[in-house]
Amino acid sequence: MKAYFRLQVELNFPLFAFGSSCSLLVLIYFSHISFVWCESKRSMQKDGGSGSPLTTSGSIARLRRRKGSNESPPGVDAANGGHLLVNDRSKYKSMLIRIYSSVWMIGGFALIIYMGHLYIWAMIVVIQIFMAKELFNLLRRTREDKSLPGFRLLNWQIFFTAMLFVYGRFLNQRLVNTVTTDKFLYKIVSRFIKYHMVTCYFFYILGFMWFILTLKKKMYKYQFGQYAWTHMILMVVFAQSSFTVANIFEGIFWFLLPASLIVINDIAAYFFGFFFGRTPLIKLSPKKTWEGFIGASVTTVISAFLLANVFARFKWLACPRKDLSTGWLNCDPGPLFTPEYFNVPEWFPKWFLWKEIPVFPVQWHALCLGLFASIIAPFGGFFASGFKRAFKIKDFGDSIPGHGGITDRMDCQMVMAVFSYIYHQSFIGPQSLSIEMIMDQILMNLSFEEQRVLYTKLGQIILERKFGESL
Repeated sequence: MKAYFRLQVELNFPLFAFGSSCSLLVLIYFSHISFVWCESKRSMQKDGGSGSPLTTSGSIARLRRRKGSNESPPGVDAANGGHLLVNDRSKYKSMLIRIYSSVWMIGGFALIIYMGHLYIWAMIVVIQIFMAKELFNLLRRTREDKSLPGFRLLNWQIFFTAMLFVYGRFLNQRLVNTVTTDKFLYKIVSRFIKYHMVTCYFFYILGFMWFILTLKKKMYKYQFGQYAWTHMILMVVFAQSSFTVANIFEGIFWFLLPASLIVINDIAAYFFGFFFGRTPLIKLSPKKTWEGFIGASVTTVISAFLLANVFARFKWLACPRKDLSTGWLNCDPGPLFTPEYFNVPEWFPKWFLWKEIPVFPVQWHALCLGLFASIIAPFGGFFASGFKRAFKIKDFGDSIPGHGGITDRMDCQMVMAVFSYIYHQSFIGPQSLSIEMIMDQILMNLSFEEQRVLYTKLGQIILERKFGESL
């Protein structure tokens, strides 16, 4: 009976795992997005529904907005007479709108997760491009750009050069594994990987020369500011979010669980603040409360332990992807994903269905991820809030119509992605060289003649050791 039950769980993986966990993930995620729209709409209605903010004298002031600008009118934070959700007179209406606006996104996100590693990677790349677009536009000045034709393309040239470098470093071995059976493609890929770093450096130097040659009198300050801003975007945003891709190919488990924990922490903080929030947490985010922060922390840690148990049951989530194919994975994920069964205490109620409870060793690691997601990762959101206040904007962009920019939704996720990668490499991944790793390096970096010489020398060393042992 137990074997039958486990078989049914495996067969119903798409429905059970992604129909429940991923649907809940996206529902919570886009519920948070819709709240921004509700607050903006309610503020405009309070100002008279004219679409322009009121001045202190009661007259309607025209808000200057350049194309693509996302500046917020003054006093927007004082809507509804208070900052805390407890004081929000229409909070239940806001909550319903948040839930409703998220339903249409559930199917698409769940489908991408179900389709596998390459499609998730494509989703991350699209998100990064939208984030870069929003941040490039943040300091953009239309008048200056018109007098500098082609200068805006320089930002994207540097961005895609960084993308080629980072993903080339992350995925080069998996690319080799994909084309191993084709000698022609293998030679091309091997050459590309061998000269990957110098190629990226050449493209970067090309962009550097492009920047110098386009410097224009009376525009130096603006051009150098844009050049520095582009590099800040690459370091603070792109570099951090790129670790998400490394986590994906180490196993979807290491992408899905951390991302889920951030979203769960976000929505739990909202609901605890919604019903119980009384004590402000930080001035950068006036609606954040200590009650929401503490309640979300407890909820996130418990959710981490339970979700890890659910995700660990499916090999397709736990197995690393060692190539760039889209086939179904079925491997031995190792002892971390092998359950240990604990007997249920006698004092448990008789109606309790299970006599023994499976606990996966990876669940204890999930607790560490949960603690980080609930205590440290929210500071990514606080950083983004302070950044927006410094530039006097409400949102980073309008990539999601009516809800703000994608950057607003990825602030905590970027911090979490870096920690997940470092944690996996430090405590989960192999700590020493394996035979497979050595063989991959030999096949990738040595020519056929060099491989043959290595084979001959290795044979001689083995024979000498064998002869020495026999004596």
